[in-house]
Amino acid sequence: MITLATDTDSSGYTLECLSTGESISDRYDPAVGNLPLANPGATTAAFLRTRYKKRVIDVDGPEAGLYRFRDWLPLRRELSGSSAPVTYKSTALAGRLGAENLWITFSGYWPERNVRMVTGTFKECEAYSVYGRMPEQMDSTLVVASAGNTARAFLQVASENNLPLVVVVPEENLPGLWTVGPRSASTIVIAASDGADYTDAIDLASIVTEIPGFVPEGGARNVARRDGMATTMLSAAWEIGRTPDHYFQAVGSGTGAIAAWEANLRLIADGRFGSHKTTLHLAQNAPFLLLVDSWKRQSRELVPLDVNDAKRHVADISAKVLANRKPPYSPVGGVFDALNDCSGRMYGIENDTATRMANVFRETEGIDITAAAAIACGALEEAIDTGAVDKNDTIMLNITGGGVERALRELPIEYVVPDIVAAKEMWNRTAMADALSSPAKRR
Repeated sequence: MITLATDTDSSGYTLECLSTGESISDRYDPAVGNLPLANPGATTAAFLRTRYKKRVIDVDGPEAGLYRFRDWLPLRRELSGSSAPVTYKSTALAGRLGAENLWITFSGYWPERNVRMVTGTFKECEAYSVYGRMPEQMDSTLVVASAGNTARAFLQVASENNLPLVVVVPEENLPGLWTVGPRSASTIVIAASDGADYTDAIDLASIVTEIPGFVPEGGARNVARRDGMATTMLSAAWEIGRTPDHYFQAVGSGTGAIAAWEANLRLIADGRFGSHKTTLHLAQNAPFLLLVDSWKRQSRELVPLDVNDAKRHVADISAKVLANRKPPYSPVGGVFDALNDCSGRMYGIENDTATRMANVFRETEGIDITAAAAIACGALEEAIDTGAVDKNDTIMLNITGGGVERALRELPIEYVVPDIVAAKEMWNRTAMADALSSPAKRR
């Protein structure tokens, strides 16, 4: 079920180009799906950022789900079924690591903590916000590329609300794709085969969006995606009473980190949560370290990447959702600027450390976490051991996925069978248009 939000004309916010400083209204264009990376006339690639007219945020009760943070979400409508991240003060994990003031922001399936993201990932925050930004009368089909978690979240939200969706995922990632309850006929799943990785899925999704009637979700460029993920920082600040000194998260694209940084800036302007900038501590799964290596150079440009080496590294890591070969690092307002503004740090965490930390988290906090979340835990352990953070500092650990094992046991899971398996010879507009327009060629 879909209900209209009070502010259906998006008058509660404007968009600012971070290159030109121009402020514009949110013209969500069905022809492109989201606003461009930079406004016309901008000389440097730059993000648009939401500027909310309500500078002091009011937060509703947990029963409002993700929309308890609606003051700082770019909404035209609200969808049913959402859950919000939950923040609590750790004692057991904090004691194990020697952190006196550790706060965990958990996104996933953990009913006892009143968080019911049934797909086990904070990507649901994105999905409910992205669809909430789209006009209700828009009849185009949203296209999303994913390594797995984003696809799972968008499929769930689209199925529950009967919304049109195409997701494109690497074929080898299909085992991680499922819905709770039946998948809606309004959704189409394309599996990119022939050894495709996440970046290949992004490229194939881009081809699909060239077909009339299909529009890109937009990734990091979509302000609704970033502001949806920013609710993790809002949850932490609201529960702690201030913004944390340090923020830990595992990253693939780094969009969640950009979102946390932007939320921090809004909270400073609010005036009730402190005036300090939270230091971002971002982790990747070694040996896939594109962002780590780029940040070490202290250059806005990404380091050159050999595609074959990158794909071998993807095969070697446990948290494959963290392997993005085209992250939003360089644009104005991207990962480089976020890290630079807050004196951020980056970490490369090995598989064995992630496995150990996943076990530590389960033993201490009582819930399973995803491989990506375990990478973040490994970075936190390293930062404490090396003195990068002080044991008395206020630390936020963003657990971006958890409770998956429990969800698979307790909920009516239905694994996804792809509608289209796209070999490389199909990675063109003509072949994809043919497959999408021919139901007999699906499943």
